[in-house]
Amino acid sequence: MKDSSKITKTTKILFIVYLIAIFEIIVFKLEIPFSRMGYLRNINLIPFYESLIVNGKIDFSEIFMNMIIFIPLGIYTEMLFSKWSTIKKISVIFIVSLICEISQFVMAIGASDITDIINNTLGGIVGLLIMYILVKLFKEKHKIYKLMNILATIGTTFMVSLLSILVLVNI
Repeated sequence: MKDSSKITKTTKILFIVYLIAIFEIIVFKLEIPFSRMGYLRNINLIPFYESLIVNGKIDFSEIFMNMIIFIPLGIYTEMLFSKWSTIKKISVIFIVSLICEISQFVMAIGASDITDIINNTLGGIVGLLIMYILVKLFKEKHKIYKLMNILATIGTTFMVSLLSILVLVNI
């Protein structure tokens, strides 16, 4: 197997694991067991409004957490669809975020919020920018992709371990 096809295969596997994890984190809010689910159906179409205010103050941590969790999506999107236009890549990020928010509403397991879609998409764009900058700086796309897969493997292993512990503790 050629090294580049091995990198692409690894990236695809990590991407699928990431999508499953992000769906679990965002849509299901790590609720195990699912006893508290099915009670909340709320939608906010006003960006940066009530959803960010906690105890009368703006909660910037939610903004940053939504962005951070989608940075890997931007990185994976760039690695898997590097020949696509930037608009197509951003559209993929937007659609994944939109699916998460719609799923929360349809399953009545969380509040759907336009602010989350905006911040998630911005996080994905940051991921695209990280890859763009790395490729421009080091000019060896193959080595950068290999490094990102190593880092993603470490991060994914850590994240799956934490999610597994949460599931086991809450059963």
